[in-house]
Amino acid sequence: MTGAPMDRREFVRVVGAAALAPLAGACAPPSESGDLPWPGYGDATVIDALSGPIQFNIPQQGLPLDEAAIEAVRSSGITAVNLTVNAQPSEGRSALEATDAKMAAWADQIAARPDVLRLVESVEDVRDAKETGRLGVIFGFQDGVPFEDDLERISAFHGRGLRIAQLTYNVGNRLGSGSLVPSDDGLTELGREAVARLDETRILVDLSHCGARTTLDGIEASTRPVSITHSGCNAVYRHPRNKDDATLRRLADRGGVVGIYLMPFLNEAGPPSAEDVVAHIEHALSVCGEDHVGIGTDQGIVPLDVGGDFQQRFDEVSAMRSTAGIAAPREDTVPYVPELNHPRRLETIATMLAARGHASPVIEKILGDNFLRLFREVWA
Repeated sequence: MTGAPMDRREFVRVVGAAALAPLAGACAPPSESGDLPWPGYGDATVIDALSGPIQFNIPQQGLPLDEAAIEAVRSSGITAVNLTVNAQPSEGRSALEATDAKMAAWADQIAARPDVLRLVESVEDVRDAKETGRLGVIFGFQDGVPFEDDLERISAFHGRGLRIAQLTYNVGNRLGSGSLVPSDDGLTELGREAVARLDETRILVDLSHCGARTTLDGIEASTRPVSITHSGCNAVYRHPRNKDDATLRRLADRGGVVGIYLMPFLNEAGPPSAEDVVAHIEHALSVCGEDHVGIGTDQGIVPLDVGGDFQQRFDEVSAMRSTAGIAAPREDTVPYVPELNHPRRLETIATMLAARGHASPVIEKILGDNFLRLFREVWA
């Protein structure tokens, strides 16, 4: 998710002492079935294909990171995240100006905490983040608007660290149609030029929020494997933000990877459960194969505190997004999975997969090796 007139990703932290209780231990809480945490988590390369040190999708404060966020990052066991650094127009600033400011703010934050964070511009940087126990931060866009009127900017953004770029958001742009557009006309000629430029610059193309035809067009237009960093499976629960089996299969055929998110778009009512998340992962495995599935939670690492006046503030932002026409169905449901509301949520998912009989090498691929392979093929 991300936003427009009131962009949820422009807010950054809401966490209280109660939400930090899971940080007390060095591993995830035991699952409801009593399974102990999967033992391979500490050695695995863990990549969350859409996340960040701090919560988003909700009204929050801004940078710098506070100690709660720092502690969550340190305890998470996550090697690297795809962090959204584009921004929507706001307060008289264009999307380009707002994006420039957001990229600069995160670059400053990384520079201020080199003991905790590391900018990732290569696969070697991911490995270094793992070896040094820091969180690798991959700069990503969730919309092509910052460069849609000047594709020369793609090279400039690459120079500032951009490594993943989603072509459209929900409502689309000059490059193609978003997932909420009633009539998806696919990639435009400019969109095809953008894909070619991204390929040339070795920035990974992301199609998560794109409409169905635009997604397929993007897969075919790229000369390199592409990504759907955060989505779900329509065969499990039909939703505009989820993808059909044919699309997922074609993505895999071309070497791409899909990341399953932890959003309310996985189920029919209420917050999704951890079982819902696993159901989508297992379906993606059955369609794409074990080499093409990962996780992109669409969650901040720091736990979400849903107490106090959170619900009122969340409802206000949801109403604004709905009025602006950018809210997906079920966006008015709090975007989290209660059982996974702790920094080591990916360890819990790994534990559940192991309990269901998935072999450790497959779990390692899902946790991060598949996305790492994709980064190597595109960025090298």
